[in-house]
Amino acid sequence: MGESPREEQLLRSSPLFGGMDGNSARSLIAMMTRTELAKGDVIFNEGDEGHALYVIVKGKVKMARTARDGRENLLGLLGVGDMLGELSVFDPGPRLSRAHAVEDSVIYELPKAVLDEWLDDHLEMSRHLLRALAQRIRRISNTMADLVFSDVPGRVAKAILDLGHRFGRMERGHVTVRHGLTQEELAQLVGASRETVNKALADFASRGWIDVHIGSVEVYEPERLRARSR
Repeated sequence: MGESPREEQLLRSSPLFGGMDGNSARSLIAMMTRTELAKGDVIFNEGDEGHALYVIVKGKVKMARTARDGRENLLGLLGVGDMLGELSVFDPGPRLSRAHAVEDSVIYELPKAVLDEWLDDHLEMSRHLLRALAQRIRRISNTMADLVFSDVPGRVAKAILDLGHRFGRMERGHVTVRHGLTQEELAQLVGASRETVNKALADFASRGWIDVHIGSVEVYEPERLRARSR
């Protein structure tokens, strides 16, 4: 497989390995396949049979779904340590979304057949996988609650903070978040119109909380955003 110590560390930051002892984690990692992706490479498409899950150790991956009118709607932006494709592995069926790399990336693939065989010899590890699935359900539940109970500016503030937590870098005393999303994709991420999201971004910028650029945002007042997101 040829993973580096750094990549093994990043793999073990995934929910898949959460709380797993070192020997068990290493035995599972040894059964995974490393793949390098170029920008634009597709990991899986809607309708594909879900035969494997993946963990990202480098780069970013977009999850999207095609709407009835043919437009692609962004469901999420995933980065290092994130897991994708696991739902179809534990509940076999066609993929419900499309996943593709938005920059040069490295992923590790774990086929369902390999995972099933490994679990036969490590039944006690099932609880770690259940925890990973529970975390996914918790994220989905929180997202649904936000759509119901939060206004658009609150959801935009929360999205910026989440992107900053996963992709932000401290530069010149503030956090720069190079998310690579268009304003339309950011709007899809928070479930609102582009115009409403642009208005919220402009308001935050006018208050000096953020500065918006194409594909990135600079965050100067995260605590203000955090208060607005509640």
